[in-house]
Amino acid sequence: MQGVIGIDIGSAYSKGVLMSGSDIVHSVVLPSGGNYGSTADQVRERLLSGSRLNEDDIKMIVATGLGAKTVSFAHETKTDISCHNLCVSRAFPSVRTVVDVGDLHSKAFRMDEAGNLVRFLMSSKCAGGSGRVLKVLARVLQVPVEDLGELSLASQTRVDFNTGCAVFAESEAVSRIAEGTKKEDLVAGIHRALAAQILSLAERVGLEGDFALTGGWARDKGLVAATGEAVPLKVVIPPRPIMTASIGAAMFAADMVRP
Repeated sequence: MQGVIGIDIGSAYSKGVLMSGSDIVHSVVLPSGGNYGSTADQVRERLLSGSRLNEDDIKMIVATGLGAKTVSFAHETKTDISCHNLCVSRAFPSVRTVVDVGDLHSKAFRMDEAGNLVRFLMSSKCAGGSGRVLKVLARVLQVPVEDLGELSLASQTRVDFNTGCAVFAESEAVSRIAEGTKKEDLVAGIHRALAAQILSLAERVGLEGDFALTGGWARDKGLVAATGEAVPLKVVIPPRPIMTASIGAAMFAADMVRP
């Protein structure tokens, strides 16, 4: 068996996908840490060991993401937006608008009927428009990040946050806790505030067709529900939203070696 690899080196997590034909043989997610090059090596090693292939079986490796240039063994590099674009357009041909919710930034882009990128925007430097605000809230509430979604869905009285800034949201959350506000209502409020920023970013590139939410934070059921309420389009989530860019990179690799 022969295969191709797509590696996405992100600010918080690094993802890798090994594909053979159109099938995903093995995938890996690791914390990026402080040495992207070393993490990329670990991703490759785990992909090979998990698939029982060796380096000679891999015909093409494409890297993407913030640390793409640190992947010394990659044959090609692609922008993360182009990788998201390719993966989403092939999985959901009806999607035209996409927002990728990252750990530091969120990115919005729109594509045409042929899957070509039409417009792209990134959120501001403020972490309030990214998943970082959810990490901040999880720390304040002393709950695991992965529990935020279910907690949010249990809310009966969702609160309104007066700010989208992660720093001020933390202060506001502390004040509301002191006032006796329930944890689930705080989480639901932050989810709604983040969903509003997602909608604002999407509107700037143009709302059209179906809407896709990607990135690791698209696994948060509470955020997905809040986004579904905010966005006036059908919202779809890829089966592996945290892997979208790495799968797209692997698709590029497969296209390069396909006869």
